[in-house]
Formats: sequence, C-alpha cells, structure tokens
Amino acid sequence: MTDNPKIKRLRELKAQSRLGGGETRIEAQHKKGRLTARERLDLLLDKGSFRELDPFVAHRTNDFGLGDKKFLADSVVTGWGTIEARLVYVFSQDFTVFGGSLGEVHAEKIVKLMEMALKNGAPVIGLNDSGGARIQEGVVSLGGYADIFLRNTLASGVIPQISAIMGPCAGGAVYSPALTDFIFMVRNSSYMFVTGPDVVKTVTHEEVSFEDLGGASVHSEKSGVCHVAADSEADTLYLIRKLLGYLPQNNMEDPPFVDTGDDPLRREDELDTIIPDDPGKPYDIKDVIRLIMDNGQFFEIHENYAMNIVVGFARLGGHSVGIVANQPAVLAGVLDIDASEKAGRFIRFCDAFNIPIITFEDVPGFLPGTVQEHGGIIRSGAKLLYAYCETTVPKLTVITRKAYGGAYDVMSSKHIRGDINLAWPTAEIAVMGPDGAVNIIFRHELAEAKDPVKRKAELVAEYREKFANPYVAAGRGYIDDVIEPRETRPRLINALEMLSNKRDSNPAKKHGNIPL
Repeated sequence: MTDNPKIKRLRELKAQSRLGGGETRIEAQHKKGRLTARERLDLLLDKGSFRELDPFVAHRTNDFGLGDKKFLADSVVTGWGTIEARLVYVFSQDFTVFGGSLGEVHAEKIVKLMEMALKNGAPVIGLNDSGGARIQEGVVSLGGYADIFLRNTLASGVIPQISAIMGPCAGGAVYSPALTDFIFMVRNSSYMFVTGPDVVKTVTHEEVSFEDLGGASVHSEKSGVCHVAADSEADTLYLIRKLLGYLPQNNMEDPPFVDTGDDPLRREDELDTIIPDDPGKPYDIKDVIRLIMDNGQFFEIHENYAMNIVVGFARLGGHSVGIVANQPAVLAGVLDIDASEKAGRFIRFCDAFNIPIITFEDVPGFLPGTVQEHGGIIRSGAKLLYAYCETTVPKLTVITRKAYGGAYDVMSSKHIRGDINLAWPTAEIAVMGPDGAVNIIFRHELAEAKDPVKRKAELVAEYREKFANPYVAAGRGYIDDVIEPRETRPRLINALEMLSNKRDSNPAKKHGNIPL
C-alpha cells in the first residue's frame, strides 16, 4: 500500500465510482435477476481489457433535491475494450444510479464515446438498462437523446452498432437502439415500448403487462424490432461476441477471414436428394444452408420473425458471408411484407460492411390477398428489390426449386447485377407455376374439354417439361450454370474467391430514395 495521500484519494474515488448507486441498489439489481453495468462489461469483453472513460463525471443539476445526490460516473459506464482481441467501444447504463435515467452528462459520455468510435473505426455496443429521460433535468435530457440519435445516424453504415436491451427501455430511449444495426433482448427480463402499460390503459383502455406489450418474445416474433432473443444476460453477451466475429471493424475493411478447417472441396451427397419429388412438398432450407456452410455453423438473425425467409451469417471457405434464403417450410417460402423488409434491411447491412451475399432461392411468388395489398406489399417488395439492386458486394444465387414471376427478378437475379447465378436441376424458372399458367393459357380449351381434369393434368405435365426447368433461362445466359446439388459448396467457394477483387459502383448521388 502506498502512503501517498493523493494516490490514496484517487483509489478511494475510483472505488466509489465503481460502486455506482451503492451496495443496497446493487443487491436490488441482483434480486431482479439482473447483473450490474460493470458485471455485464466483464462478461462481454476480453478479461482485463476494459478501459473506462469519465469515471469522475457527475451530474450538474441542483433542482428537485438532486444537488445532494451525486454519483461518480453518473448513470452510465463508458469506455473501450476488446472482443477476441479486436477493439470495441462500449457503454453500459447503470440502473443503480437514478434508475439508469439519461441526463445531460449521461448523454455527453455516450456522445464522446461514439465520436471516438467513428474516428477510430471500431464497433459500438450499447447495453441499455434505463428508466428513460431524467425528468428532473427537463428538456436537457431530451436534447441529450437527440444528440445520441444524430451520432447513431451518422455512424450508420460506417461502423457496426449493436444494442443489447438488458432491462427497461421506454419512451425516447427506444429510438437509439432502433437506429442501430442489431438489437438483442433478454427473455422475461427486458422490454421496449414507446408508451408503457399505464398510458396504454388510459388512452385505449387496454390492460397489458410489460412483457406482453414490449417483451423479448413480442419483439422477436411479432414486431421484428428485436433481431436476437436469448434466455439470459450471459447468453445475450456471448451471442454479441459471436456476431462480431463475422463483422469487419468498419466499412473500409473486409470481414475477418477464419480458417475453419472445413474442406473447401467437400461435396454433400445428401443435397442431391433433399428436394422432394413432389413440387408442392416442403423441405427445410436451413438443412441446405448447414450442409454447405463451414462446419454447419449458421448465426441466424430474426430467427422467429417472418420465418418464410431466413437471414443470417456463416462462413464459406473461411470467408464471412450473409445468407438470404426463402423457406419453403413456412408459407411455401412466399414473399410477404414482413419477409421483404426483414431481408431488405439485412442485405443493406451486408452491403454497407463488405459482406458477400449468398441467396438460396425457392419462391413461388408474393403472398396474395387484401391484407397484403392494403398493407403495402408493393412498397415492401420494392424495398427488397431496391436493396438487391443497390448492392455492390459479391452476390451469388442458387435456385434450388421455384423461381416464379416477379419474385424471380427480385431474388438477386442476373438482371439486377447478380454476379454468379447457379441452378440445381430441380429448379423451375417461369412466369408462374404450371397449374396457374395452364388455367390462364388454356382456359377456353379446358372449358370445352370432355374430361377437363385429365386434359389439365396433361397440359400441366407438358408445361412443366417445357418451362418449369432451368434450361430455358440457362440458354439465355440468365443462369450461369446448372450444377449437381452436391457440388454447391465448392462451386460457391470458388466463385467467392474469383470475385474477391470485384469492383462495382452506383451513380454519383447524395443518396437514393428507397421506398420507405
């Protein structure tokens, strides 16, 4: 121990800062089954790597009795550390200090951190656990939120931004996470909403619990606000570490290459029989993805939302890739409003951060019906189309079975700058399915036929033979090659490496006008 009184004073102040709101409040946080702000950072970051910013900052407000209640570091812990030896910037809201509420200095600390992250080109991870704006500070706290929103927007597409909701996140507080790239939530412990249950009851007379209004299950399954839901805080922080392994530090870098030890020439005989003989029978596209990707690993995003399309990250020959795949096991893999927006946003993220996109296509079209049309399926489908068209990273497409109508165009077709477009022999590329096509083309003949059922079956078989195959499109050069399914992995890896120096650009402009 040192006898130097100044060093002793420094150590005392740092110890005081680390205590946050004090032992009693820390114990209350633990009783709710939640970790403290600093305990979360210990789990998230490489051991011993955290370096704190602004541990001595305290609020400057004297109104409403706050002058007598000052805590060092205020209600947020900020700094930097490493994850798998790569730099990240982090902030962790401290619920033990004023319920994690955001005031002037709380916002200043986050803004300072985000500006450092932008200058140095490293991801920002925010651990949110806050009661919202600090009411005692009035409009200053609202201004603080807006300062953060601006930095979120300016950082978008420049550095990855990840939000973890570890407790309450309400009112204006929800919009910073909503502006970030990925939101993680903890089941039965965290929630997000613009207006809470009491306001909802007053305005609409609905009685709803915190969990049913804005819990992790609601946002990961119904609203799509949450990208990944986990069962515990530890699992959530582990999954964030795992996600970052697929991402570059910033938009000027390529994602990290990892030698996974999986043979790039590996062929999978199981793929040759994975497509059912009956074109109306489903199969699980995730089985296809796992058989092709390195070591069967797939980090899925939005797993339980809009499940008729599958998106996520994987490695292919050691390269980080984004996967977009129609899911024939759910709604036959049709595109609807939610699926289009889910995939469109994921594609734009991958393009912003130099992550090649692999598309597995088995799509019978867009979902028909008044609910979809009145809900704006035209606009939502256009978002997905816009995302694919705008993308300049390598784009590889494999048509496994159906590619019908406008959905064929939208799903990374050659016509919208798909780089390599492959098809399996089971692919059916046509304006519409054989049944619908025959009903339209031969409606008069069928009406006059002696045995319309038999005649229709004959015409459907004839149409399928002529058009519901990959060879007409391949003959036009719309498909680069028709391959045996077992060859898919080595062919995709070879194409990725061939495209490693791809150069493409869009016309000079301030920005496009995506159909929001």
